[in-house]
Amino acid sequence: MKNTDIRSEIKTAGLYLWQIADALGINDGNFSRKLRHELPDEEKARIRTIIAELSTQREAV
Repeated sequence: MKNTDIRSEIKTAGLYLWQIADALGINDGNFSRKLRHELPDEEKARIRTIIAELSTQREAV
C-alpha cells in the first residue's frame, strides 16, 4: 500500500480521509485515488499541515 505514512498520520489524528479531501478542495474519492500512488514530498508536507490544523481544531472543540 502506498502512502502508509500519510494514512497512518490521518488515522492517529482521529481524522477521516474525507476531511483531508475537503480541506484540499477535492472529492474524497479523488483523494483516495491520489493515495494509490506515492505522493511527492511537497504534497505530503501540505497534507501534514492540514492534518495538524484539523487536529488542533478538533482539540479546541
